[in-house]
Amino acid sequence: TFPTEYVKTQLQLDEKANPPRYKGIGDCVKQTVRDHGIRGLIAWPCGLAPVSGPSPEQGKRWLAAFLGHRIPPRLSQDERVVSPQVKFIHDQCSPKPKYRGFFHGVREIIREQGLKGTYQGLTATVLKQGSNQAIRFFVMTSLKNWYKGDNPNKPINPFVTGVFGALAGAASVFGNTPLDVVKTRMQGLEAHKYKSTWDCAYQIMKYEGPLA
Repeated sequence: TFPTEYVKTQLQLDEKANPPRYKGIGDCVKQTVRDHGIRGLIAWPCGLAPVSGPSPEQGKRWLAAFLGHRIPPRLSQDERVVSPQVKFIHDQCSPKPKYRGFFHGVREIIREQGLKGTYQGLTATVLKQGSNQAIRFFVMTSLKNWYKGDNPNKPINPFVTGVFGALAGAASVFGNTPLDVVKTRMQGLEAHKYKSTWDCAYQIMKYEGPLA
């Protein structure tokens, strides 16, 4: 799904207060392919690989086995590894991109901004990812309980599980996209324009309106 993540991030970085670069999803894809080829849509998937690997349940089982069933407090996935991703995507649409690859980009960010540069937008990311998982797990669990009814051991068809997962994912997106937009702006190359997460949200509302 990285191509859709790329397009989403580009559209979130495209400020409505200035002349927008893209007219919509289709135009963003068209311009990206025109300027960077198909590869432009899939240039940075390694940045998301550590995030989208095992399921939460599988991850907890692995941790339990490794730690002797002592599960530590869990950091949000985005907090640890996704922060530089937005900078990479933002950089790619600039006239002269300065990051040559994932590891080069991380090295340059740390060299210029220190380790804190990879944690830029942490507050917005915690709010976004926390609300995302809260909504997703609530909807998924509710749908599974409804489907099983009075029989907790009733098997669930994989197709039904997929449908429930899609509904839960869609619900989480509808519920926290405003936070996701703020997170993306706070992690972009122009994050210096904002004093804080709250200032970023205020400026988006003031200059671009709620639809932004």
